Amino acid sequence: MVSYDFWLLDLDGTLVDVQPDYVSGVFEEVGDRLGRGFTDREAEIIWHGLGGSRNEQLAEWGVDVERFWETFHDVEDAQARAEHTYLYDDADFVADLDAPVGLVTHCQQYLTDPVLDRLDIRDWFDTVVCCTEEIGWKPDPEPVELAMDDLGVGYNGHAGVPASRASGGSEAHRVSGVLAGDGPHDIGAAWNAGLDGIHVERHDPHRRGQCVLGDRRIESFSELGGESTAGD
Repeated sequence: MVSYDFWLLDLDGTLVDVQPDYVSGVFEEVGDRLGRGFTDREAEIIWHGLGGSRNEQLAEWGVDVERFWETFHDVEDAQARAEHTYLYDDADFVADLDAPVGLVTHCQQYLTDPVLDRLDIRDWFDTVVCCTEEIGWKPDPEPVELAMDDLGVGYNGHAGVPASRASGGSEAHRVSGVLAGDGPHDIGAAWNAGLDGIHVERHDPHRRGQCVLGDRRIESFSELGGESTAGD
């Protein structure tokens, strides 16, 4: 039976998502300002990071990456986004975790706070880390390690050997942790920080354009039912 001493989770696309009409509205306004329209499929690809790097995809389409993001963040309204954000049906498993829990998200603080407050889930998390240029972006391990430090579960800046990779023998118990997310950058960040990575597949691999590997692959957190969610 798999057990973890702590849990880290992604937010957007993993625990919550945004109604499609909000996404299309944002991209319509961004397209108007840039003089370049976006189809619903293109909006979906960029919003959810389908297929890999958003910046690489934008550049492939001939879109000025820096100008796009400046415009995108100018268009986004934190309260409007929060009002159009909903919890996945299986997300409430987090409230029942008997272990330290942290959030590591690319969603910026000014957007994250209204979502956590409106959905009344802030108390699910013992720490919230919003990635920035200074902190780093997943798959870099820095934001994950910062969350681990906040939780008091790291040592020498890193967690112990993950449960799935621990060698046999009688060595003392090492801290084991996991990061669960819906994108390849989440799994990369988990592995780069020495954690297990659980990929939550919210999008069909054919629509994503790639198959994301992980220590575990699930379509719903309900698949973890019956397993120990905290250390022994």
